[in-house]
Amino acid sequence: MAENKATNNMSTKMEDNELVITRVFDAPRDLVFKVWSEAEHLKNWWGPIGFKLGVVEFDFRPGGFFHYNMLSPDGYEMWGKFVYHEIESPEKIVYVNSFSDPEGNIVRAPFSAAFPLEIHNLLTFTELEGKTTITLRGGPINATEEERNFFEGMFESMKQGFGGTFDQLDEYLAKV
Repeated sequence: MAENKATNNMSTKMEDNELVITRVFDAPRDLVFKVWSEAEHLKNWWGPIGFKLGVVEFDFRPGGFFHYNMLSPDGYEMWGKFVYHEIESPEKIVYVNSFSDPEGNIVRAPFSAAFPLEIHNLLTFTELEGKTTITLRGGPINATEEERNFFEGMFESMKQGFGGTFDQLDEYLAKV
């Protein structure tokens, strides 16, 4: 069962209006960082389970961005965007993510107008004995109180979503 697999080596919590997810991968840090930093790898594991990821543009540098679309099995399309702010290979990636339109403009989430427009993410990679621990800290920026409250209310859903995405990453790392 995917959820059990995710919870065995993943921890999640809310802390100061941030979602904090920690997951251990049986792969060296350089490889784990590489599959986060190259489009040809990201397209194989990023996103909800069952969705097909299309990379529209990928510019992995501070000030660059990752613009993508996700197609659900039933044909529903969503768009997203990361704007990279800080990159320290192979230790850290800081980015802001949001939903977008096909042109890359920030838009409201398709599921709720109360979801924050922008989420600040700090992704760190640490290695111990050939295994890599990823810690993702994410929280709304420039958000209203309603948006912050909605984000906190999405905790369980985000925990499940990242669990599935990280399961896909785990499976992908075993193949590369």
